[in-house]
Parts: sequence; C-alpha cells; structure tokens
Amino acid sequence: MPAPRLSVVVTRRLPEVVETRMKELFDVTLRETDDKMTREELVAAMQRADVLVPTLTDHIDANMLAAAGNRLRLIANFGAGVDHIDVASARSRNVLVANTPGVVTEDTADMVMSLILAVTRRIPEGLAGMARGDWQGFAPMANLGGRIGGKRLGIIGMGRIGQAVARRAAAFGMEIHYHNRRQLRPETEAELKATFWDSLDQMVARMDVISVNCPHTPSTFHLLNARRLKLMKPSVVIVNTSRGEVIDENALVRALKAGEVAGAGLDVYEHGANINPALRELPHVVALPHMGSATREGRIEMGEKVILNIKTFADGHRPPDLVVPGML
Repeated sequence: MPAPRLSVVVTRRLPEVVETRMKELFDVTLRETDDKMTREELVAAMQRADVLVPTLTDHIDANMLAAAGNRLRLIANFGAGVDHIDVASARSRNVLVANTPGVVTEDTADMVMSLILAVTRRIPEGLAGMARGDWQGFAPMANLGGRIGGKRLGIIGMGRIGQAVARRAAAFGMEIHYHNRRQLRPETEAELKATFWDSLDQMVARMDVISVNCPHTPSTFHLLNARRLKLMKPSVVIVNTSRGEVIDENALVRALKAGEVAGAGLDVYEHGANINPALRELPHVVALPHMGSATREGRIEMGEKVILNIKTFADGHRPPDLVVPGML
C-alpha cells in the first residue's frame, strides 16, 4: 500500500506549471489569491501541514512555530533569503528549513546593472519628460548623465550575485572592488580583476558606485548607516537589490536631500512595502517594486527547487538545499 502523500500548504500564488506539478506529487493546498497570509492564517496553515511553502512576505517567528503544533516537519521556502524565518527555533522543534539558492543570481545581477545605468544616465527622468510631452528636440546640455566606464564599483557581499555583478560591470569598463566577510581565492580575484577591502569604511569612501549584495543578518543591519553615508563621495550612486534592512533608509533619504549622495537605485526597502515617501518623489532615485528576481524562468526554477526539496524529504532524505543556523 503506497504511503500517504505529504500535506503541503503554499502561501502565495506560484507559476501554473509549478502548481500543477505540486498537485501531481503532493496533497497540496494552493493559495487562491495572491494576498499574503495573515499571522493567524500562517499558524493555521502550519497546524494542518506537513510542509509549508512560504516566501519572504511570510514572517515566521518562534511564537508562531510554538503555536503550530507537532505536525509541521519542513518549511520549504520559495526564495533564497530566510531572514523572515526563525531558523534556530524551527530546528529546535525538529522542523527543517530549505531554500532555493543560486536560482536568482543572473536575474538579480542583470537588475543591478539596469539600476546603475538607470540612475547614472537619468533614464526615468527622460521617460517622465517624454510622458509629459516636454521634449522639444535635441539640446546639447539636456538630460546629462555620467559614464560608468572607468568608474569604481564597490560590491558589498561577494557571493554568487556579487560575482555575477562584477563580471557584468567589468564588461562595461568599471573597476571592481569588494568588501566581504572572507577574501576570495586569489584565482577568483584574478578572474574578476577585483580588489579586496578589509575595511568597509575605507572602501565606501573611495567608490563611485556601491552595490549592496549581502544578506540581512544581525551583523549587516544598517551596515550603511548615517556615519558611513557621510564617508562617501557626494557623487556616489548606491544600488540595493539585496535586503532593505542593510541600509538605514531614513539616513539615506537625508543624505539624498542634502546632496551628500548623488542617487540611488533601490529594489528593496527597510520596511517592505511601507516605503519612505521621499524615495518615490526624489528625481535622482529609481525605486522598483522588488523586481530583481522577477523573470518567468527564475520563478519556475525556484518552484522546481522547492519541489525537489519536498520530494527528497518525502523520500526520507536530507533536502538538497537544507538551511542550518551555522550558515546564517
């Protein structure tokens, strides 16, 4: 007699091909709308599921896990970041946590370069002027931006995405610099033509463009705070496609308004969708709605990784993308 299928609850809408495959493999409850679940809905979902498939909008803390009961055995996160999940509490309750690393690397790196170009070349301002009907023809001094070739790019966090950004930026003629918890291997540094800075303060003071590509952890919260923003050149452009909490958002707004930072390209925000209104209004800020990994191909690959993690677990093996507290 075949073993009963795992009960799986999915918290958000996923690509149709992913949902269809889940229905074939598991006893799955899909989300009919794309609204995020309330705290109460998440607890109820964990109480009735063997496996929960959340995403970064689902904040799962120790109290929620305690209220979930003993049925839940795996949290198969749809996404690479797991800072919205109390992984240590989950493991203490014998609940495994898995994620989907590596899938969004190329898509996010593409978005970094898009934001660098959008801010430095003032593309949104040009689009807005065209939409208003302001353009009257070519003028030598109109809409002047800056070149990125020859500029210094400082990458904060030189993991998969940081290295993918470095490769793209080098093709545009940028000088590659980076700050990371650990220095890369010499052969990787040589391939990327990247210069390591042990001191973040010294690096940010000398860069023309800064790209934030590190995860949000207790040690990276407000890594770019008011003090570090004041170390930067007034001509600096800051791009963040990682986690909003890495930058002190209010301090960034003050620096932008004071002319202490020339521009910013942002895809993530400190308080999620509750964005500082100034970031929507300042002309030298490009603010996107967390689109860094938003490609059809990427979302399907993420779903395939989630399915593989669940299927491997169902077969009695360790999920290939298991997250342990020591990794964080």
